[in-house]
Amino acid sequence: MRVIVVGGGVLGTLHARAALAAGYEVIQVERDLLPSSASVRNFGLIWIGGRASGNELNVSLRTRELWEEISREIPEMTFRANGSLTLVRTNAELKVLEESLQKSDSTERQWKILDKKETQVLNPALKGDYLASLWSPLDATVEPGKVLTEIRTHLLKNENYTWRTNVEIVDLRSNDLGVIAQSRDGEEFAGDVAIVTPGADHSTLFRDQLQSAPIRQVYLQMMSTEPFNEILTTSVADADSLRYYPAYDVPALSLLPVQHPVAAENHMQLLLVQRADGTLTIGDTHAYQQPFDFKLNEEPYKHLHRVASELIGKEIPPIAYRWSGVYSQRTDGAICDRRFITPNIVVVTGPGGRGNTLAPAIAEQTIKELIG
Repeated sequence: MRVIVVGGGVLGTLHARAALAAGYEVIQVERDLLPSSASVRNFGLIWIGGRASGNELNVSLRTRELWEEISREIPEMTFRANGSLTLVRTNAELKVLEESLQKSDSTERQWKILDKKETQVLNPALKGDYLASLWSPLDATVEPGKVLTEIRTHLLKNENYTWRTNVEIVDLRSNDLGVIAQSRDGEEFAGDVAIVTPGADHSTLFRDQLQSAPIRQVYLQMMSTEPFNEILTTSVADADSLRYYPAYDVPALSLLPVQHPVAAENHMQLLLVQRADGTLTIGDTHAYQQPFDFKLNEEPYKHLHRVASELIGKEIPPIAYRWSGVYSQRTDGAICDRRFITPNIVVVTGPGGRGNTLAPAIAEQTIKELIG
C-alpha cells in the first residue's frame, strides 16, 4: 500500500513516520523548499502539564511516550526531557496551583508545587521576583528549527520513503484504483490513500469542507534573544499561563486580579525556552479576529522581555529576531479536525498550539482509522 502525505510540517512528518512504521510505502510532498509555517515558528514544546482533563490529557500522555520512542529511534534528535516550571508571584496565583493539585488527575501529571528555594534547586538561573512554582516533569522540548530535518533524515534511510519539495498539490481525488494527487505544474502522484496536513491553509484543497468546519486561524507573535550566559535547565511559564491552559480551570482562577493591559489586549502568556545554542525563545500572543495585521506590534515584545527579566532576576539579552505565525485551531476544544473527504482521503488539521506536542499521537490514530 502506498500512502501520499501532503504537507511537510510536524503533523505531516509524524504521519509519514507512523505510516512507515505500519509497513506502508510513503511519498511525502511539501509545497515549499522547506517547511516554513507553524511547525518551525514555535517553542518546540512538548507540553503535557497544561492539557485539559480527560481525553486530551490521555492523548498527551500517549504522545509523551511516543516522543520518547522517537528519540530512542533517532538518538541524534535534540529531545530534552527538561520539564517546566510555571512561576507565580502572588498568593492568588498560588491558590490556583493549590486547587489544581487537588484535581483527580494531578498524580498522572506528576505536578508538584515548589517554593522559591526548591525552584532554584531545579533551575538555578531563576533568581528573580516570584513566590513559588508548579513543577511539571513530563514537559519536554525539541528544537523547532531542526526536528523536522532530524526526523526526515532518519526516514530517508527507509527505501519505502520518498520526500519531494516544491510540489504544491492543487487537486486530490479518488478513483477506482486509489487516489491521484496533481501538482500545480501537472505532475501526478498515485497512491492507495492520502493524508492531507494543510496547517492553516484552509483554501487550497477541500476549501468548502474546511471553511465550514469548526476551525479557525490564530495569529501569534514570538521572538528570540541573543545567547544567554546562564543555563535554563527547564522551560519556564508565567502565571498568565494559568489563564490560558485548561488544566488550571479551578474556582480560584476567577479570583485572579485583572491581567496586565498589554497581556490582556494581546491574549498573552509568557513561555520561555532556551535553545541548544543558548538563545531564548519567548512568546506569545494570540489574535483571533481576521484580517490579521501585517505589522508586528512592539508592545508585546517589550512586555514579555520585561517579565522574563523580572523572573530571571536580571536583564535578559536583547531581542535578535521577531516573527509571526498562523496556526489552525478547532473552535470547540477538540484535539484536532480529522475529516474524511472520502474513505481513502483524510484531512488532518486544527490542533491549535498543541500541534508539536500531540502530532505523534494524532498520527497514530489517523493511521488506525484510515488503514486499520
